[in-house]
Amino acid sequence: MGRVVAFLGSINVGGNRIKMVDLVAALNDAGFEDVSTVAASGNVILPDRHDPAMLEMRLESVVQQRFGFKSCAMVRSADEIRSAILDNPFHGMGPQHGSDKMVHSIFLSQQPDPSAVDALIEEHRTKGSERLALGSNRVLFLDYVHGVGVSDLSNKLLERRLGCKGTARNMTSLKRILAKMEEPA
Repeated sequence: MGRVVAFLGSINVGGNRIKMVDLVAALNDAGFEDVSTVAASGNVILPDRHDPAMLEMRLESVVQQRFGFKSCAMVRSADEIRSAILDNPFHGMGPQHGSDKMVHSIFLSQQPDPSAVDALIEEHRTKGSERLALGSNRVLFLDYVHGVGVSDLSNKLLERRLGCKGTARNMTSLKRILAKMEEPA
């Protein structure tokens, strides 16, 4: 049986502090089995036994009930993670682009309207050095170049402009997550 990863948004940012051991315990208490995490930012690896949409709702509910804040959950397969790395046009592009820590794939709740992405790219063209590109399969690629903390392209702004929820992971994290997903069980 394969594995999926659930990217939980809003974990260990903005005061929403959760120890991964507590997150695993909450998920185990909710009936999930064979749960593991990668890093401390809400990357949960689970057996591929559930419908992704139902799994996302259950995970969001557990976080809300156990930890008292709203999180979004984006469930993806190993193939989707691999694509989010390999298809990212800013990954491995050299010094004119950000490093693996600055290049992100943003996992979205739905595929945004391409015209909304085009409008966002045009709007931001004169505001910063970041680069954006729309991927297929509910992914937005973003090269923060100089860092997330100095960018105007916050998660809230992206969600407002694109009309969907999202949570980002950089290339370094995605490679670690994919390696963990591909380990023998």
